[in-house]
Amino acid sequence: MTRADVVRFYDTWFHPSNATLVVVGDTTLAEIRPKLEKLLAGWKRGTAPEKKLAPAPTRAAASVYVIDRPGALQSVILAGEAVPPRNNPREIALETLNTVLGGQFSARLNMNLREDKHWSYGAGSALIGARGERPFVVFAPVQTDKTKESLAEVAKELRGIRGERPVTPEELTFAQKGQTLTLPGRWETGGAVSSDVGEIVRYGLDDRYFDGYAARVNALTLGDLSGVASVVHPDRMIWVVVGDRGKIEAGVREMKLGTVRSLDADGNVLPESR
Repeated sequence: MTRADVVRFYDTWFHPSNATLVVVGDTTLAEIRPKLEKLLAGWKRGTAPEKKLAPAPTRAAASVYVIDRPGALQSVILAGEAVPPRNNPREIALETLNTVLGGQFSARLNMNLREDKHWSYGAGSALIGARGERPFVVFAPVQTDKTKESLAEVAKELRGIRGERPVTPEELTFAQKGQTLTLPGRWETGGAVSSDVGEIVRYGLDDRYFDGYAARVNALTLGDLSGVASVVHPDRMIWVVVGDRGKIEAGVREMKLGTVRSLDADGNVLPESR
């Protein structure tokens, strides 16, 4: 990468027509506008290229990648797939499903691998924000000698939330409380308010999105969560396991989650595993 590359990127994307400015504080539009116009007067006008976000291709089967880290005391398990964009109409149900599965300390993944099995210091799942399809990721750093067993438990939890062990009334109620009773303290600072306004802008949400957020969360039903659980496809995910290959590879292959390949530290497939 050269300085010219950085300059070219800046000149391509950083334009007033491609920007949104969020200001939060003890001020008004009338007061702040002249200051901003003076400060930004030299910003060159221009148009950024249009982004075309094509849907991710549907995967027919899972893939498993092993990255060798000799002598590692832990293995890090990751599993991911593409899910609908942040502004999809069932987003609140999907967020709540993730809360139950791995989005909080008392979620299924953490209670299983940490609290019950004691194989991990912490495991969970996350929805990564994006305007288009985005990653849904499960993560679990586990002790090396329990890599195979931990993979089995993660796969079991993913299949369970899809239908073998759907969300219970108690789990739904607990998740709803966690997502709503914390709201009074959510916007205590200017930075917190700015962050959520930025989220509205970034993902194209309704300007009043958070006004009825608590009501929409509390209106969720078990059927709503069962409906979005179908986006979880453990048999079509990409699985990545980082650890001491000599100690974990045989167990990973025994799981038969998908075709197993070895990667180097830069993500290149090693010849012997093609």
